[in-house]
Amino acid sequence: MKNIVANQSITIIDVLNAYCEGFFPMADEENGEILWYSPAERAIFPLFHIKPPKSLRKTLKTTEMKCTINRNFEAVIRFCSNRNSTWISDEIIEIYCHLHKLGFAHSVETWLNDDIVGGLYGVSINSAFFGESMFNTVSDASKIAFYFLVEHLKSKNFSLLDSQFINPFTKQLGAIVIPKQKYLKILNYSINRSNSW
Repeated sequence: MKNIVANQSITIIDVLNAYCEGFFPMADEENGEILWYSPAERAIFPLFHIKPPKSLRKTLKTTEMKCTINRNFEAVIRFCSNRNSTWISDEIIEIYCHLHKLGFAHSVETWLNDDIVGGLYGVSINSAFFGESMFNTVSDASKIAFYFLVEHLKSKNFSLLDSQFINPFTKQLGAIVIPKQKYLKILNYSINRSNSW
């Protein structure tokens, strides 16, 4: 079950405080109302145990696709919102672009030549990274962005990579589900452990 608290609008402080308390916002698809979620079971990636599957390793070695960090945050979040069903409203885009300008929200872009063909974005607070959404227009482009993110977080010694809800795609990438109380302990440790992006 999900704990949901409705609110008409959100601020930067609201979002950062919510992440620190185990909540995250999503907009209602029909009316755009902001809902705050704190699932009873939380999906995370066991960061230092995540490795690309054999089927992708060859692609990672031979692909012409390249990744960058924070090169075009707004493009990534807008690509992520461009689907038939989305919780990424205009208000969410505005808030997260502001978080990006303040150094809290980050993107990974996957490029093929001069085109963005995949990517992801999320929020970092000290040693925690909260993954929000990803997209691809070319096969494996979002997976390449994900494993690029994992290596970046490992190099910076992050201790939490939050996936929020589990789904077949994130499970395939290595996400696991843990009880809320265990998640909150990891969260508290991570947000109080000084680190930089």
